Amino acid sequence: MIIGKKEFDTKNHTYIMGILNVTPDSFSDGGRYLSVDAALKHAQEMIDDGADILDIGGESTRPGHAQITEEEEIERTVPVIEKLKQEFDIPISIDTYKSSVARAALQGGVDLVNDIWGLKYDSSMAGLIADYGAACCLMHNRKEPVYQDFLIDFMEDMGDCIRIAKASGIGDEKIILDPGVGFGKTYELNLEILRHVGRMQDLGYPVLLGTSRKSVIGLTLDLPSDQREEGTLATTVYGMMNGCSFVRVHDVKANRRAIQMTEAIMGRRAYG
Repeated sequence: MIIGKKEFDTKNHTYIMGILNVTPDSFSDGGRYLSVDAALKHAQEMIDDGADILDIGGESTRPGHAQITEEEEIERTVPVIEKLKQEFDIPISIDTYKSSVARAALQGGVDLVNDIWGLKYDSSMAGLIADYGAACCLMHNRKEPVYQDFLIDFMEDMGDCIRIAKASGIGDEKIILDPGVGFGKTYELNLEILRHVGRMQDLGYPVLLGTSRKSVIGLTLDLPSDQREEGTLATTVYGMMNGCSFVRVHDVKANRRAIQMTEAIMGRRAYG
């Protein structure tokens, strides 16, 4: 698939989406990159470390987060996006579920919309993405972690996201799916979807795995968010071995090395 100006060989390689939160309250790095200069410096670091995409978030979506206004989210993200597009030749993603924020970001040059509600929160989102010809990442989510049969319900939910996208004119080559670790799931269900993430290959789209420093790792290892790198690396390797084409992470360098080593073992092409 093509995101921005870059072609991604999603069948034979796992790519890194680096997380750049311009928020005061994200669970792991809130407040560290609020200024444009700080955000640009960290972006350069992630690019140097091997990031293939940068994902810009202006509202924390951690459990119990406070929703901010669309205007505030735009004010946080768009100046950073515009500067990134001026300074770097790398695809940029906007992490938002609000169409007004996505529109402003797309006007600023964003290449991908990363929607934690999989087009189900804002009815205008799918058509907007289609109009701009942008790529999208559709994440699994539910308001409450209530399921009759988790894996069956999960796959049906993902199918609904795909149907919304296609009905609005988003092409198959523009769609990435995310299992939504940490969203609409209990601790046990987060482990279950990780265990069965390979099932998502049946849906026929590239899969992005986002587990970096999340609570499922913290609860398993009994560690705070700043000590979850090894746990994240384990999920990256497991995701790769089960077909994931992208990983969304904070620690780019360590995950890049884990990918490079795993691809060598798997007999894939050299990293790059």
